[in-house]
Amino acid sequence: MLLMTVTWNVTCTYSQFLAQKTPTCCVSLSSFYNDTIVPCPTCTCGCQKNGTQHGNCVDQDEPHLASVVSGLGKNNYAPLVQCTSHMCPIRIHWHVKLNYKEYWRVKVTITNFNYNMNYTQWNLVVQHPNFDNLTQLFSFHYKSLTPYGAINDTAMLWGMKFYNDLLMQAGPLGNVQSELLFRKDMSTFTFEKGWAFPHRVYFNGDNCVMPQPDSYPYMPNAGTVWKVSSLKLVMMLMLSTAFFFATV
Repeated sequence: MLLMTVTWNVTCTYSQFLAQKTPTCCVSLSSFYNDTIVPCPTCTCGCQKNGTQHGNCVDQDEPHLASVVSGLGKNNYAPLVQCTSHMCPIRIHWHVKLNYKEYWRVKVTITNFNYNMNYTQWNLVVQHPNFDNLTQLFSFHYKSLTPYGAINDTAMLWGMKFYNDLLMQAGPLGNVQSELLFRKDMSTFTFEKGWAFPHRVYFNGDNCVMPQPDSYPYMPNAGTVWKVSSLKLVMMLMLSTAFFFATV
């Protein structure tokens, strides 16, 4: 009796465009070295309907309307979002917070704008070249991912059980946050050209829309710093001179 062995290869792919018609999350950016806060792109996940502010979203000053607008009860899984310029159920904010001699610190905040959803056991996947030198997290779990072989630039983050693993619906409890401490590799570290911001961000497996790179907060150039310093110096000299003549 002849036995035959049959083998095959299976390739699985996930298409966000097939999973939902519009994006489900977006990313905003800020930094300590620039006053600019780069918001999620306008209409990332949809636009507010003209003249019917509460027709497809809920004003943050009137959250009690959420239960009225949904109308389908607690089993409704269609997003009912807070009225924002981006209209996304989830926003991830990446803030470059502090710069030390050998380390730098980032604050990550995940905000839920969806009145119809409590995200349980959420996860965040972030790609950034400095994850190979992540030193400490303060309130998220962390696991290194290596989708490109030996390159360690991708991390999975998720909440701590009974602490912040439940991302509550839109409102005062609708966010979780943590700070990440990175050790600097002086051969690659820089705050210029948007290096300090993530390359890609995924929330619960969905690719989050990033702002355009040319809108990222930028480092003040040397000329700008010198002009400000020179102005301060001139003002100090003028004040000192005026004080001298006033006292003689």
